[in-house]
Amino acid sequence: MQHPRTASDDVAQSAAALIARLAARRPRVHCITNAVAQNFTANALLAVGCVPSMTLSPEEVGAFTAQADALLVNLGTFDAERREAARTAVAAATEKGAPWVLDPVFIDRSTLRTEFARALLSRGPAVLRLNHAEFTALAGGMPTPQAARDQARAHNTVIALSGEVDLVTDGARAARIANGHALMDRITAMGCAGSALVAAALAVETDPWLAAASALVVLGVAGELAGERAQGPGSFAAAILDALFGLDAATVAARAKVT
Repeated sequence: MQHPRTASDDVAQSAAALIARLAARRPRVHCITNAVAQNFTANALLAVGCVPSMTLSPEEVGAFTAQADALLVNLGTFDAERREAARTAVAAATEKGAPWVLDPVFIDRSTLRTEFARALLSRGPAVLRLNHAEFTALAGGMPTPQAARDQARAHNTVIALSGEVDLVTDGARAARIANGHALMDRITAMGCAGSALVAAALAVETDPWLAAASALVVLGVAGELAGERAQGPGSFAAAILDALFGLDAATVAARAKVT
């Protein structure tokens, strides 16, 4: 007797296929991200076969985004140059019809960031990736599973809520992802790189919910593999890049922890 497929089966299968799809398609991902995160984010994208770009120049950012397959907007460095670059890049992505990810870093620390994030959210990101404190600042309430579903429906987006167990929901479907390693919290730009991988997945998967969940499984599995050989945060940062580079479908499928 065959058992019916579940949403968790779909995520695990999609995550297993994601590495090969990225390597085959080599999508261009433009990143408006914080100064600390740029190098590691670019290296994470390169490790899985993507082509990253990072320019913030007002003369170039629109053209770069127009040629990209997906966009990441990360608010970690909240300077005037990045705010203007974000506006220009989102407009270019919207005109092209390219998917984009909003990562509203530290909006719980500043009302200016919160207001800017809300303005960007109204522009229709495919995925909103944030932690519990950022969710509370943006939504005005605690990040319960039901609240996440409500926000996803209200903004017609996918909520990717990071935590000890990640929650990804589009308001109807939900996936909980338990992959990862404790050292991932000790590396700067790990969350930013994760959001960039979500953007990359959007470039090769038309279902934003499936793309976001698959990317987070891949990152979590890579983190587990890196943790098995790392001696601390320094070696872990290199090890997770190596793990991303060496991942294969069988490993992801065997290690995916999705419910």
